[in-house]
Amino acid sequence: DLARPAGLARRAGSGWTRLADRIRAGRTLLSLPATRRARGGRRAARLHGRRHALARDRAAVTYHYDVSNDFYTLWLDERLVYSCAYFQSPDDDLDTAQRQKLDYICRKLRLRPGERLLDIGCGWGALVMHAAQAWGVEAHGITLSEPQAALARARIAVAGLGDRCTVTVRDYREVDEPECYDKIASVGMSEHVGERQLERYFGQAWRLLRPGGAMLNHAIAASGAQTGQHRRGTKGGASFVERYVFPDGELVPIHAVLRAAEASGFEVRDVESLREHYALTLRHWVRRLEARQDAARRATDETTYRVWRLYMAGAARGFETGRLNVYQALLVKPDRGRSGLPLTRGDWYAGDGPGAT
Repeated sequence: DLARPAGLARRAGSGWTRLADRIRAGRTLLSLPATRRARGGRRAARLHGRRHALARDRAAVTYHYDVSNDFYTLWLDERLVYSCAYFQSPDDDLDTAQRQKLDYICRKLRLRPGERLLDIGCGWGALVMHAAQAWGVEAHGITLSEPQAALARARIAVAGLGDRCTVTVRDYREVDEPECYDKIASVGMSEHVGERQLERYFGQAWRLLRPGGAMLNHAIAASGAQTGQHRRGTKGGASFVERYVFPDGELVPIHAVLRAAEASGFEVRDVESLREHYALTLRHWVRRLEARQDAARRATDETTYRVWRLYMAGAARGFETGRLNVYQALLVKPDRGRSGLPLTRGDWYAGDGPGAT
């Protein structure tokens, strides 16, 4: 029942000030399926070292994404896209919506055959494979997760894209190829960067882009009123999501993201909210996870299944109410003042081009 964990997340997020609210929440928790806690189940993240140092960031990312490839395969779409889909209609199935999202990113970047694309935080390689196959680019992806990279490489090999598509395990700060990429995509990655590191992050992307190049940054953001709570948790401590899902994750308001991008030299050309799309995506994910709950428990454990079910249901509610948002920002590196962009966005919606289906 998706509504029950979502209701708990909603009340926890707004602050439980009434005893009656706490009692009702306690009764709801007690009514959830009662199975014995599995030994060796998921534990809260314990990270060491300076926040957002290379080693600590690697540990934080692998804590979330190395849960199990089999686990994610159970409830993600066929391409294993672990970010907001793009719905032409609320009736679109998840596979269709995720394919549309990949194509929308390629359209926004205005990819051309022969260009070099870097995908920062490429996951299981869905975007680099789509860009290489449908748009004819040379696509390179980086991730901090060894299991993600291994499965991405296997999928690339099966698709026969090994000559145009690569995935390596590398931090974005370790890429040393100045002005070697025509386009850069970063989808659901900059939430792991940290607000204080955003200028360095965008500065590195700027350095890697050729003059006239473009970057699409797709990231979740908290509303201004919610930012402090999401960053620090309740009463200054770590939140449930930071302890059990995304350690060291930071949801930065969109104005701070754009300010950091501009401070690094980028020109902001377009910003779009896909808030309703992420609510729909999360509802699909939760339903699919619940439908495969026995297999999910076998792939991980009871605690992990419950954590993901609760966090995704709560996130869906956050997007529905506007406490959370997700933005795509199109940034360009002008070439002596020339953006290289057309006067309108008409080509994004024309329905033709290399990726049209």
